[in-house]
Amino acid sequence: MKTPSVYLHALGMINALGGDIDQIVPALAAARAPGMANVHTGIGDAFVGSVLAPLDLAPRAELARYDCRNNRLLLAALAQIAPAIDAARERYGADRIGVVLGTSTSGIEAAEAAFVYHAQAGELPVNFNYRQMEIGTAAPFAAAALGVQGPAFTISTACTSSAKAFASARRLLQLQLCDAVVVGGVDSLCELTVQGFASLESTSGVRTNPMSVNRRGINVGEGAAVFLMSRDEAAVRLAGLGESSDAHHISSPDPQGAGGELALREALADAGIAPSTLGYVNLHATATRKNDEMEAKLMARVFPGGVATSGTKPLTGHQLGAAGATELGFAWLTLARDDVPLPRHLWDGEADPALPALDLVESERFLPRAGKHAGTQYVMSNSFAFGGSNVSLILAR
Repeated sequence: MKTPSVYLHALGMINALGGDIDQIVPALAAARAPGMANVHTGIGDAFVGSVLAPLDLAPRAELARYDCRNNRLLLAALAQIAPAIDAARERYGADRIGVVLGTSTSGIEAAEAAFVYHAQAGELPVNFNYRQMEIGTAAPFAAAALGVQGPAFTISTACTSSAKAFASARRLLQLQLCDAVVVGGVDSLCELTVQGFASLESTSGVRTNPMSVNRRGINVGEGAAVFLMSRDEAAVRLAGLGESSDAHHISSPDPQGAGGELALREALADAGIAPSTLGYVNLHATATRKNDEMEAKLMARVFPGGVATSGTKPLTGHQLGAAGATELGFAWLTLARDDVPLPRHLWDGEADPALPALDLVESERFLPRAGKHAGTQYVMSNSFAFGGSNVSLILAR
C-alpha cells in the first residue's frame, strides 16, 4: 500500500523579525530584524533575538495556570492559523486532530521570575504554577486552548525538537491516527539558556556570524512557529524526512558530520530525488566553531555541484526548540509565495579558508520559476542538536 503524502497548509510565526507573517515576510526579505539587540542579563550584556510584539493574547480563565511568556508566544502563533484549525475541527471532529510541538525551555522564564520573587518575599507568587515551566505541557496546553482531543505530546531534543515534531506528526497522519495535526515549536528567552550557553563559551557578544572566519558563537533567541499538516492536498508537501543520532558527544558534533550527512541522505532518499534537484537549503549554521565546520563539510560532500544556502539565525537568534519549525517555515514561504525571496545569509563576508566554500545567498535571489509548468521544486532545512540528534526536512511544490 502506498504511503499517503502529507501537506503543510497554514503557517503561524512570531520571532525577532516580527509578530506575524505580514511583518516577518518583508523583514526577512530585507534581512532586517528589529528584535536582534544587546540586552542586559544577570551576568552582563548579551546579544539575543527577542520578540518585540505585544503578547496580549492570554489563556482563557480555565487555563490561567498555564499563563507564561512561552505559552503566550505559542498562542500568538496559533491565532494566525486559527481559521485553518477551525475548519479542520469542523470537518474531522476534535478527536481526529493532534498536536505535536517541540520545546527546550518551556516556561522556565516564569520559574526564574518566581524564584526572584521568593528570594525577596519569602514565598512564591500566587500566580505561579509548576505547569508553566514543565517541559511536557506545551502540546497539551495548545490542545486544550484549541479544543482538540487527538494525540498531544511535546518533544524535547534540544535544537532538533521542533524539526523532529514533523516526523512524529507525519507518522500520526500516515498511520491514520489523526486526520490533521498542529505541528511546530516554541521557546522563550530565559537566563538559564543564555547563561548556560555562555558557560559553554558558545555565545557571541555581537550578532552571530555563521560560516565566517570570525564566527564566535550563537545569539540565543525566542519565538514560535506552527503549521497545520494533513493528508489533504495543498501547494506544499512534506516530501522527505531524515533522522539520525550519532551520539558523538553530549555537546560537540561529530567533526566530519557523519550523522548529519546520514540524515540529509535519508531525507533525499525519502523524497526520491537527487541532491542536484534541490533549489535551496536552510542551514543549521549556529556560527559556533564546530557546528559550522561540520555542516560545511557534509554539505560539500552531499552537494558537490553546489546549492543555494543560507543560515537565518542572525535574523532570529537561535530559538533552540523553535528553530527547526521556524527555519522550515522560511523554506515553506519560498515555495508557498512567489513574492518571498530566498532568505539572505547575513554575515561579514569573510569566509573561513578552512571550510569548503558554499553558495551562500548574499543578495536578493528567488527560486527559479520558469512558468506555470516548471515541474516540482524542492527545498530543505537542516537541524542538528546536542547529543548528536540530526534532522533534515524536504518540502516540495
